[in-house]
Amino acid sequence: MALQLRPNCEYCDKDLPPRATDARICSYECTFCADCAEHKLHNVCPNCGGGFAPRPIRPATEWRPGLSVAKRPPSDKRVHLSFGPDEVAAFSAGIMDIPPEER
Repeated sequence: MALQLRPNCEYCDKDLPPRATDARICSYECTFCADCAEHKLHNVCPNCGGGFAPRPIRPATEWRPGLSVAKRPPSDKRVHLSFGPDEVAAFSAGIMDIPPEER
């Protein structure tokens, strides 16, 4: 199953197209821009508490049959946090000093 490649940062709503090099995801595919992941969330996913990794780029060119953005399109469903900024900040502050592999 391919990644959803969500189209936006769940925190600031910045567009993150499939070719975005500043998209970050957690292991549940929660999606944020690099700026929010680093400066607002401090590498703490506000949904699950995990850390972030750069989201892979889905190839635009079909190098192998059936595998490309055209054949496996990204999600067009925009996702937004269900937590407010203060709640997100408090959650991140509580666990940001614990490395993601130990959370």
